[in-house]
Amino acid sequence: MGWMHWQRYRCVIDCDLYPDDCINEKLFKRTADLMVSDGYLEAGYEYVMIDDCWMSLKRDPKTERLQPNATRFPSGIKALSDYIHQKGLKFGIYGDFGTKTCGGYPGSLYYLDVDAQTFADWGVDYLKFDGCYAPTSIMEEGYGVMSKHLNRTGRPIVFSCSWPAYMEPSGIKPNYTALTKYCNLWRNWDDIDDSWESVTGIMKWFSQNQDRIAPFAGPGHWNDPDMLLIGNFGLSYEQSKAQLTVWSILAAPLIMSVDLKNIQPAFRKLLQNRDVIEINQDEMGKQGILALEVNNISIWTRPIKPVIDNSSSYAIGFVSHRTDGYPFRIAVQPYLLGLDNEDGYIIDDIFDRTDRPITKPFDEIVVRVKPSGAVLLKATPIKDGKI
Repeated sequence: MGWMHWQRYRCVIDCDLYPDDCINEKLFKRTADLMVSDGYLEAGYEYVMIDDCWMSLKRDPKTERLQPNATRFPSGIKALSDYIHQKGLKFGIYGDFGTKTCGGYPGSLYYLDVDAQTFADWGVDYLKFDGCYAPTSIMEEGYGVMSKHLNRTGRPIVFSCSWPAYMEPSGIKPNYTALTKYCNLWRNWDDIDDSWESVTGIMKWFSQNQDRIAPFAGPGHWNDPDMLLIGNFGLSYEQSKAQLTVWSILAAPLIMSVDLKNIQPAFRKLLQNRDVIEINQDEMGKQGILALEVNNISIWTRPIKPVIDNSSSYAIGFVSHRTDGYPFRIAVQPYLLGLDNEDGYIIDDIFDRTDRPITKPFDEIVVRVKPSGAVLLKATPIKDGKI
């Protein structure tokens, strides 16, 4: 869980024209301050991560090390890392496996060992390693080599890989066994954009490929559907609930990319919803699935704790793809979703906190889902009338 600059700030480097949106050390210090003061760290968001466009266009001519843009990062990356660590946060950075980053800055191909040690020396806790300007044919081996170099530094660094996002859209099936060996998380599909169309496109891809990719997700190695858009420009409040619902059921990394200084309170409250975060961070680490589709409403499920007498609890997300202008009523029997505890379930409504009756497998769960919105429930099994 954390914050990354890319989706909200992209590659804005004109600090004179856009002083509040520019990719510079002030942005990351400001964000670190707000992560602490506004409750994000307390809620579980612990990483502050730089994406592309932080570098100088040239490596250091003597050491061959990457170096930051001296105008935008005058204190250097180590000083920024120290600042973030002093706040009780962790620090993440961006690199690229190819000859150049996607933004045209120096890539790591031919410098993997140098860059791994540089990141460790800077106190990096998380590395997003992109795949622009590299052939897909060498990615599996190359990312594996980078993983070994990172491990050799002796510093624990979360390794976010990108090679599936370059293979899957081309119809190439990555070696997910190798991904679980070398990487802690990996982007599977296209970059997310600030729109409901982009979010639903990613949901669709994950549901269509869930049987193939979900078995490889678990503690220490995660499928990554990309950043949260919540609080930006393209999603309504209801659509934001829908993204957070599906991302929590997918056991996805929760990586915000939003202007924390100007975020509206309703979106901040949504991002800090402790019950949603608890579902997302469930220690079983099992990725959820699309279980059912009824009347253009998708029903997603995920087994979570507590497990009571061999019966799992479940997160159940109802996501509407309807556009007909009123909250659509849908009723579903729990057994159709895999909930088969004969004594029934206590149902908690995560967003609306409405009271619901104890529900048995052949009873009905009834919800009303707003257009392009979501309802998120937690079903906890009972035994002999007790939780």
